[in-house]
Amino acid sequence: MSDYKPAPEGKDPELWEIAQKRASFKTHLITYLLVNAFLWAIWYFSKGNVHAPGFPWPIWTSLGWGIGLAMHYLSAYIFPRINSVENEYNKLKNKP
Repeated sequence: MSDYKPAPEGKDPELWEIAQKRASFKTHLITYLLVNAFLWAIWYFSKGNVHAPGFPWPIWTSLGWGIGLAMHYLSAYIFPRINSVENEYNKLKNKP
């Protein structure tokens, strides 16, 4: 089931879905940037960069969440129609 709202009357449903995916990605990106900036600031101002040799701990959240963000980008901009509800509907409709 899609989390996206149906297209308003007069709007192309496929384009509407792509637009929603892109808007969702932009919200995700802003959240990622704000939360990670906060985590890096905590690390920096808590002197974590002096007392803990090696990698700074926020790197793990930035990298892990960054992978999810990259996947979200791919589904919104590079392959927006791969998981399209309309495509799945047509497959089911045309199935013998």
